[in-house]
Amino acid sequence: MRNTLIFLLALTITSATSSLAIADGGGSSRDSRLAPWQKMIAAEKYEMAIGELQKALSKSPDDADVLNLLAYSQRKLLRFDEALVNYQKALQIDPKHRGANEYLGELYLQLGQLDKALERLKVLDDDCFFGCEEFDDLKEAIERYRSQNAS
Repeated sequence: MRNTLIFLLALTITSATSSLAIADGGGSSRDSRLAPWQKMIAAEKYEMAIGELQKALSKSPDDADVLNLLAYSQRKLLRFDEALVNYQKALQIDPKHRGANEYLGELYLQLGQLDKALERLKVLDDDCFFGCEEFDDLKEAIERYRSQNAS
């Protein structure tokens, strides 16, 4: 239990420093339409971002980028059940969405489900033929998780 708490704290600290990485839409898109929400997220205004992203989804419910940002914000507020649903919706729309695969993997680590995080890493490995930031970030998070839970 102690190791899990230490891991969650480390993941939270690491995630806070990687909030700026969300500026590229989680790896799937560099779409400027996402910029207002990305700014809210980078400023850790997750509740505000959630409200605005839900409005956007009411107009365009099949937008994997918006679903990914929504799930990311929910995960940052520890609303894991909601985040899980929205990451899964994003991946139903775009199974290779790099941001959703990375962040879903991180959510699985927060839930102590290493096997599922490794599945997301495999998806990224298959998609990132020449490597990508999302694969590297999730691989690093998995390595941290393993080292902190090795006992």
